[in-house]
Amino acid sequence: MVAESDGPEDRKPQTDEAHSAFTPPSGMEQPPFPEDDHPTSEFALPEGLSTEQQAEPEGSAFDLPGGTPAGAAGGRQSSPAYTPARGVPVVRLSKEAPWQDRMRTLLRMPSGERPVPERVQRHDDQGPAVPRVLDLTLRIGELLLAGGEGAEDVEAAMFAVSRAYGLDRCEPTVTFTLLSISHQPSLVDDPVTASRTVRRRGTDYTRLSAVYTLIDDITTEDTDVTLEEAYRRLAEIRRNRHPYPGWALTVSSGLLAGAASVLVGGGVVVFAAAALGAMLGDRLAWLCAGRGLPEFYQFVVAAMPPAAMGVALTLLGPLVSWEGRPSAVITGGLFALLPGRALVAGVQDGLTGYYITAAARLLEVMYFFIAIVVGVLLVLYLGVQLHAQLTPEAALHSDVRPVAQTLAAVTLSFAFAILLQQDRSTVLMVALNGGVAWIVYAAMHDVGGISPVAATAVAAGLVGLFGQLFSRYQFASALPYITAAIGPLLPGSATYFGLLGFAQNEPARGLTSLSQAVALALAIAVGVNLGGEIARLFLTVPGAGQASSRRAAKRTRGF
Repeated sequence: MVAESDGPEDRKPQTDEAHSAFTPPSGMEQPPFPEDDHPTSEFALPEGLSTEQQAEPEGSAFDLPGGTPAGAAGGRQSSPAYTPARGVPVVRLSKEAPWQDRMRTLLRMPSGERPVPERVQRHDDQGPAVPRVLDLTLRIGELLLAGGEGAEDVEAAMFAVSRAYGLDRCEPTVTFTLLSISHQPSLVDDPVTASRTVRRRGTDYTRLSAVYTLIDDITTEDTDVTLEEAYRRLAEIRRNRHPYPGWALTVSSGLLAGAASVLVGGGVVVFAAAALGAMLGDRLAWLCAGRGLPEFYQFVVAAMPPAAMGVALTLLGPLVSWEGRPSAVITGGLFALLPGRALVAGVQDGLTGYYITAAARLLEVMYFFIAIVVGVLLVLYLGVQLHAQLTPEAALHSDVRPVAQTLAAVTLSFAFAILLQQDRSTVLMVALNGGVAWIVYAAMHDVGGISPVAATAVAAGLVGLFGQLFSRYQFASALPYITAAIGPLLPGSATYFGLLGFAQNEPARGLTSLSQAVALALAIAVGVNLGGEIARLFLTVPGAGQASSRRAAKRTRGF
């Protein structure tokens, strides 16, 4: 071991004793060392500043914000998390307005902007069971959809019933044969969804009016309707018999066909022949229905007797003297078969945005129309083979008889209303509405020389306007006041002459007439819908404010 020496040769400092350029020179006092050797930064908190915060209690997204009383509106109303750039729209829902208008307004709003529902039917503190309310709502919607009501009106009715019993966040959905409704109490709760399928559909406007009366009672605060009472009344509506017997419906079918034949230039013999053919077709259709045949074949069978009567009168023309044309007989029979109700409902669903239901309804109309075409063409082909003089030029020489044709239009609407099983109190009103529609059409087309499509659209618009007015002030459905009134406007003549063109191997002329029939049918549907929209936009119940307004989709430039 070598001993350390303190001599001059050992003056070189050791490695651990090396100093840096920041070492104070010798003779100066060394700075004190810090208490801790941890480095600090410029972001260090100054002395005296506490970083401890009180832990917030865990809550839900639906808790009321600070400053909001817990008892406001039952603890359900809260301020929105943000305010849109254009502000939150003000919704005025006056109780004096019809429930249809109020529900249409809410249906067009996003669920987050809808006002909290006020329970109209208060029977206990906890409220009724959610599954039972949903089931009652679906059963009511089923009767409305089966009766031919539009998809928007069915959704409005379902929404009104669910809100009357206090269910918030309900979303009804209606398609052609399926109804569903979903209820979600909050965003953290599981939704409850129920659905119901419409198996059978029939026309009974008396039942439809009774359902609307039940909905009006449920949505009115002055009327106490428990769930048990609503179920009982709904069962009575289902069990009620039709207001008219079967023989009255058969006679009404003949009366409708006879009145339609007078509209297109027929006389007494034509009236009797058309009525007889329509009644035979109605009885054969009932027979096919009793055997379980689909509706397509029922329409085929029902269309054959009126066409056969027209061909028979043509063949017997030299033997009997009669004032008229066989085309009027066949046209009258077609008036009783054309599916005007389904056509109007289908176009209305399409115009209001329910495209799936509209496509299904229009497809049904197309099948019925094809069935009528098949039935009439079978008889017309037979008549052509027998050399029956079926000439389309006869349509160009129809006489204008204002009094007789106006009375025929009123009679046609009256018979149509009975076929639709309307309540007796509405039959006279709808018959007068049909007479007014025919007067407007005849004044524009026969006197003014306006095209039949434009005249039909204007007359149908007045029908829709009057029907909407009647329904709004009666708090009922508009269908009983509209459907039968458009009967005189149906394109029976254009349909017949289009079929005759195909039967005589003249497809160009047939397509022209059928295209005119389609244009007239669309004019009826669009006119009825436009008349109803005008009534909702400009004609409000006194004190209703803006409750009749509703939002629609905004689409511009094709997107």
